[in-house]
Amino acid sequence: MADRMAFFTTPRAERARRDARDRLGDRREVYRPGALLPVVGGQAERCMDCGLPFCHSACPLGNLVPDWNRLVAAADWRAAAARLLATNNFPEFTGRLCPAPCESACVLAIGGAAVTIKNVELAIADRAWEEGWDGPLPPGRGGGRDAGRRVAVIGSGPAGLAAAQQLTRAGHATTVYERADRAGGLLRYGIPPFRLEKHRLERRLDQLRAEGTDFRTGVWVGRDVPGEELRSGYDALVVAVGATACRELPVPGRELAGVHQAMDYLTWANRTDEGDCPASPVSAEGRHVVIVGGGDTAADCLGTALRQRAASVTQLDINPRPPERRAAEQPWPVHPKVYRETTSHEESGAVAAGPRVFAATTVGFEPGPDGRLAAVRFAETEPADRSPRPGTEQTLPAQLVLLALGFTGPEPDQRLFAQLGLAIGPEGALARDDGFGTAAEGVFVAGDAGRGQSLVVWAIAEGRAAAAAVDRYLRGRTELPSPIRASERPLTP
Repeated sequence: MADRMAFFTTPRAERARRDARDRLGDRREVYRPGALLPVVGGQAERCMDCGLPFCHSACPLGNLVPDWNRLVAAADWRAAAARLLATNNFPEFTGRLCPAPCESACVLAIGGAAVTIKNVELAIADRAWEEGWDGPLPPGRGGGRDAGRRVAVIGSGPAGLAAAQQLTRAGHATTVYERADRAGGLLRYGIPPFRLEKHRLERRLDQLRAEGTDFRTGVWVGRDVPGEELRSGYDALVVAVGATACRELPVPGRELAGVHQAMDYLTWANRTDEGDCPASPVSAEGRHVVIVGGGDTAADCLGTALRQRAASVTQLDINPRPPERRAAEQPWPVHPKVYRETTSHEESGAVAAGPRVFAATTVGFEPGPDGRLAAVRFAETEPADRSPRPGTEQTLPAQLVLLALGFTGPEPDQRLFAQLGLAIGPEGALARDDGFGTAAEGVFVAGDAGRGQSLVVWAIAEGRAAAAAVDRYLRGRTELPSPIRASERPLTP
């Protein structure tokens, strides 16, 4: 029987990582193989099975966290997997990539350390694959086939994949169109393998194919196939093209050779891992690198540059250093802005690669004698308006600058939008109603394309909800779960 006082007697424990220096010699995932199981049983026991589980409501998927914690504590792993997979198509992705707002909303986090929900989730997901509990669910097993309904999903990131899987399992003939040569979207080319090894993505894609989902890669809808042609050939469309328009930095010297968008850099690194080229044409090897930005993409660039043996790596974050503890204006259960170190920052500290500078505004890039990038100029940031503080300017040597400033929305030159009659809303995302529908009949929008830059867990929730909307549109009813509305947003102070 589980220890009902474990939340009081058992301290929080995390999954063990490999030595920071050792893992810089490869691009495998940073955690020690087999390090989860000794941890998660005791952590699952710490769950208090609250009457009002805020962890559940903080997760857009509505994950049944207390349920599967209780089952893991009782060593009923198969039942725990069934509870987890009931709400989350890809828990091996969220267990590795999600920042875990569920843990910030854990009742234990009010005055102490939350349950390691993310670790428990990942342990269940990996165990389900190992035991064969997360196998294909073709329509005959997953809910019957509704003959004659054809759906196209444009984009194969987590939102598109979740929508496609739900629609296929509901019995619709579903085809996913992806403009890149391989499916996966940012999971494929934006996330480094030290955070998500690609065999895990391939395994999930194989599952979708076994269930009946068709994939057509290397097809740019709107250019290779007109949107009108696709619309006439399918009963419904789901547009899940993501928010891939990178935010720019309009400062002097931006045009210099050596200044790149972070996603271009990460894509080439991932393509090199895929064997597409012997070496990345945008490599940090032997160079002084400056990363402009402070989010997850910046951390991914940091870890990648360290593995490419950069001479130094400095990260410039325009925001002030967050507090160590939750600020009063960010009360529980919101996901607070506190100081966090990623595994990449841990690696940087282990090899003294370079500083992480907060409240730093980049003011320009300087060329060397060869006309290429040679230095970065930055200054302290004025708190009121983020402008450079006079008299604080500094210069850093740099042969490579990576702009990790986030994304503004879908790429604005998408001919697809004009062909389908889709409009861009005031915040830069595609306009849609609360049920994921657009002004174009039978066309729905899911994921970052309609929400703006967000988290993988929100993308999966969007895909599931959009699939339910499409199913209802096609059949007049649906049994598919719809975890969120299009207008829902994370808990904020």
